[in-house]
Amino acid sequence: MQLSYRWVIVGVGALMTCVAIGAMFSLAIYLQPMSAATGWSRTGISSAMTLDFLVMGAAGFGWGALSDRIGPRLVVLAGALLLGLALVLASRTTSLLSFQLTYGVMVGLAAGAFFAPMIAAATGWFTENRSLAVSLVSAGMGVAPMTISPFARWLITTYDWRVAMMTVGIMAWILLVPAALLVRRPPAAAAAGPTSAPVPGGEPSMTAAEAFRSPQFIVLALTFFLCCAAHSGPIFHMVSYAIGCGIAPMAAVSIYSVEGLAGLGGRLLFGLLADRHGAKPVLVVGLLVQAFAIATYLAVDRLGEFYALALVFGTAYGGVMPLYAVLARESFGQRVMGTLFGALTMASAIGMAFGPWAGGRIFDAFNSYMWLYIGASSVAVAAVAVALVFSPRREQVRLQAA
Repeated sequence: MQLSYRWVIVGVGALMTCVAIGAMFSLAIYLQPMSAATGWSRTGISSAMTLDFLVMGAAGFGWGALSDRIGPRLVVLAGALLLGLALVLASRTTSLLSFQLTYGVMVGLAAGAFFAPMIAAATGWFTENRSLAVSLVSAGMGVAPMTISPFARWLITTYDWRVAMMTVGIMAWILLVPAALLVRRPPAAAAAGPTSAPVPGGEPSMTAAEAFRSPQFIVLALTFFLCCAAHSGPIFHMVSYAIGCGIAPMAAVSIYSVEGLAGLGGRLLFGLLADRHGAKPVLVVGLLVQAFAIATYLAVDRLGEFYALALVFGTAYGGVMPLYAVLARESFGQRVMGTLFGALTMASAIGMAFGPWAGGRIFDAFNSYMWLYIGASSVAVAAVAVALVFSPRREQVRLQAA
């Protein structure tokens, strides 16, 4: 029962990340029609996404720490209820400020309740194929551009952005509330009680304070921050950039969907490669490919070229994202995994916050996204350099013992 139920946890986690992250990232689909319908600037609307990432990061840290204490079920249930409410309220706003508060604060607060707690839960349910399991939970983020985003685009085309946003909010309630009730703590953690868990022999075990002070955590958090700061702008503004290159709006959304499909494949591919070759070398290669792909966006302007690049870019940025959780689990153990990965998610969310805001500012100032892609590719190269410094704690212990 326990061996089979771990795959239920993976499936529920994938659904939750798909709906929650997909609903939040769909702001990229609403951006142009909202600006046209309301007269709000792209910078103002994009700022809601910046708030989303900042709030989601801080909330992810809090939700992750809470899931270590009380288990993930109540955490994701609260997130499910809040996400639907936030989207419904945001769809009824009549001012930019009220939209920024509802979509930028409430949606971010809700979205933070899913990723870190479910990733931490998945790492506790698996000892073998852990990279693959974490990648599958994270794969929901890759499915979102193929499901939530096209659905939102169809609703916008058929009705308007307000109906679309409200419908997605109601759908979040329908899907996520029942799913939250299926979530369970890992068997060992459930047997040990809400505040402690046994540590398997040979596995690292650190308190949160010890981990936060370690060089491994600092390097890993900085790499995660730079990685997300590099790809968030190109992802969020890609649809608008493609439309500016003469691509039809629905076709531009399909490029976004191709990126998501590639991200799904990248998560599975990188998860399998990490189980075989180790998470760090796979992470470094993925970051290198991401840097190259971001710079290449400056050289494309045709639909076929966008599709080809979306496959490469999506595979890279999607594939590297789950590897940070695997490296954290290998270095620090399961004891405070929710807290630690919540903190790492906060670092990544701060990085993600820069891209949408910077892209909106650049476009409003220059009527072009050129400097966004130049800056983003430079940050991506910096992420590679920092990742090369990382050394898992267990590896350092072995070296010291030798």
